[in-house]
Order: sequence, then C-alpha cells, then structure tokens
Amino acid sequence: MAEFLIQNADTILTMDDDRRVLHGADILIRDGQVAALGHGLETSGEVVQGRGAVVTPGLVNTHHHLYQNLTRAVPGAQDALLFGWLQRLYPIWSRFGPEEFFVSAQLGLAELALSGCTLSSDHLYLYPNGARLEDTIHAAREVGLRFHPTRGAMSIGESQGGLPPDHLVEQESAILEDMIRVVDAFHDPAEGSMCRVGLAPCSPFSVSRELMRDAALLARDKGVMLHTHLAENEEDIAYSEAQFGCRPGQYAEELGWTGPDVWHAHCVKLDGQEIDLFARTRTGVSHCPCSNCRLGSGIAPVRQMRDAGVPVGLGVDGSASNDMANLAGEARQAMLLQRVANGADAMSAYEALEIATRGGADILGRPDCGRLAPGKRADIAIWDVSGVASSGSWDPAALLLAGPDRVRDLFVEGRQVVRDGRMATIDMGAVTSRHQSLAQQLAG
Repeated sequence: MAEFLIQNADTILTMDDDRRVLHGADILIRDGQVAALGHGLETSGEVVQGRGAVVTPGLVNTHHHLYQNLTRAVPGAQDALLFGWLQRLYPIWSRFGPEEFFVSAQLGLAELALSGCTLSSDHLYLYPNGARLEDTIHAAREVGLRFHPTRGAMSIGESQGGLPPDHLVEQESAILEDMIRVVDAFHDPAEGSMCRVGLAPCSPFSVSRELMRDAALLARDKGVMLHTHLAENEEDIAYSEAQFGCRPGQYAEELGWTGPDVWHAHCVKLDGQEIDLFARTRTGVSHCPCSNCRLGSGIAPVRQMRDAGVPVGLGVDGSASNDMANLAGEARQAMLLQRVANGADAMSAYEALEIATRGGADILGRPDCGRLAPGKRADIAIWDVSGVASSGSWDPAALLLAGPDRVRDLFVEGRQVVRDGRMATIDMGAVTSRHQSLAQQLAG
C-alpha cells in the first residue's frame, strides 16, 4: 500500500481525545493508518503539500438513502410534508432496479467524498425488480468510501394501515432471511473494516412490532447494529400515539431498540424523557438538519441532546428530501439551526465539526475512525483555505464559518479518493451521464 506524507499543514484539527490542534505539522500515512503526527516527519513515499490547507478527519455520514438522488426536486414532492412526500415518490421508486441502485450509489458516494466524507451509512428499505443490498456495496467498493449499508425493510402496506403501497412491501420471513444472508456475506467486524452491515426496518409506520423485535434479536445474535427512523415530525408522533398508545421513545425501548448498538435518524420531536432515555442507554441519534428544514419537520433538540450525553452524528438524508449530499454544508446547517433555536453561543463551528467527524464515527461503532491519532485509520480530508471562500478569515480553521465546502484531497484507508478537487477512483463524467439518463427515463 502506498505511503503518503501530508507535509507542513497550516492547521490539523485532530479531533483526538485531547482535541489537539497542530500548526505547521505533518501526518504520515502508512498501511491504511495514521503512522505519526508531528513536525519534520520524513517518507520514502509521495509528499502531499499541506501549506495553505486545514486538515481534518474525514467526515462521517450517519443517515442516507442513496437511491433517492435519482428523484431530486420532483414536482408534487417539492413542497410536501413527510407523509405526502412519500406517497408521491413511492410509485416512482417502485420502477427502480439493480442498475438504478448501483448508479445512484456511485454518484451519491462520490458527491459525499467531494464534500469531505470518508465513511457513510446507507438505509435501503425497498428492493423492487430484483434489487439487492449488494448493488450499493459494489458501488461503494468502486468509489472507495468506507461503507455501512443497512438492510432496511417495509412490511406493512396500505391495505394494513401502513403508508407504502402493498407492492413495495415484503413478507417478514423473507426479510429476516435476507438480513441473515447479507450479514453473513458482507459484514466485516474487524478494525479498519471497509464494510459493515446493519439491520434497519424502515420506520414504525411501515413495519410490524414483531419485525422490529425480531430484527433487534437477530442483530444482537449477529453482533451488528440497528437503525431506523424515529420521531421525525408531528405526524410521526401522532401515528405512534394512535397506533401504539405511546411516544416513539417508549415504543423503541419496549422493543429492544435502545443501547449503544442502535442509532435513530432524525429524532426532531424527542421530549425530555426520551432524551434522558437515550442518554442513559447511549442510544445514538443521526441529526439531518437540511432534510428536516426541507420537509418542515422542525429543529431537532441537538443542544439538549448533547448536554444530556446523547451520542449525536450528522446525516444528509436522501437527496429527494435534501436535494444535495454535502456533509460540510450539513455541519454548517446544524450549527446555524442550534443558534436559531438557542442563541448565537449555542454551538461553535468546532463543535459542529466534531459532531461531523468523531461524533458520527462513534455512533456507527467506529472509534477507529473520525479522529487523527497514531493507529487510527487514515481517513483524512484536506481543505484548501487559500481561496476566495476563506479569504479574509482571521481563523481559517473555523471552516464552517468561512471556508470551502468541497475538499482539495481526500484519503480513505490511506488511498487517495479525491485529488485536486476531482474524483481519483471513478470516471465522474461517465457516471453522471448514465445517472442523468436513468433519471430522465424515470421522469418520462
């Protein structure tokens, strides 16, 4: 494996346990790991110039629906609330097949990489026309990002009081069988793993209580993580109270969906008791600020969660409810929304960046990622602060206040994925052309 030396970086934000900030320092990358940080380091490998740059751990995306980037800005869904938005899009998604899932994952992961992301989860919960989870796994291998796909599912269709159309749901026995298959085939629990698989029934309004409970039991038996949507908006709360006679947090607790091996997406409407529950059990939350704004869901109580000790990371959510997948932009939006809700001192640029790096890595169970220290994985983002976006900034390391939202260079497991602002692993022109063609076919 190639050796690299990032030399003389203006600033390195390590996000290590001591939150060290280094100036004019180097990072040595060897065998997929950070071999050393310091001054005057040497290498027999390639030197990457760090002058004029801020270096951070790679950003971590904890919630996505990669396939949705084929349905950005769809008329009839642009201004809808969550449930109406889903009802508009389900018929379109039902026409997807393996190629749509593969190409959308290629493009979506490349889009994330260009915004500084080195590790991404994905929540794929519908499998029409022969599609399988590995369609996205194969795409991630080509792009070169570290990947945490989740085998999602929907089993309660419209005829049984659920939201999705009946033809998009699966039999629960088949869902559990395929969950076992994909974990056995693709999950790698080792440190430095490039692919871990989680289990992710879609939401309380699209699967049964039995499937939620069975998935939790299966995940613990297999040693994998659990993920779902929870408490996303007022409709979500009303559905839980009407159907289950309790709030979403209680529903999750009763079915085994709390603990350090669980992370929930959104959690916009968690109340004080639910925040305390998640803090006590170390249950993770994926905060998706841009999507929550786009769908009018509200502002998640991230400040209260963080203060209580709830593990929080960031997610871009699907590109049909965000319309883009820029994790640096997501971190900025998270910072700004907490300031809107709680005052200008509610969240600093540095705290938001911490949430986007080690915060996300921790809720995905990846303490080997999200920080720069000897022995940690060489997932590294290099941001050019010599250009117009940072010009005039008295603190170039405050990237989310005045800085670029695209990386200059990106390393994943010591492999260069972005070089000089361009993808180094795939032909983006060819991928974008095919992606646009598929979108036009769906629109036609």
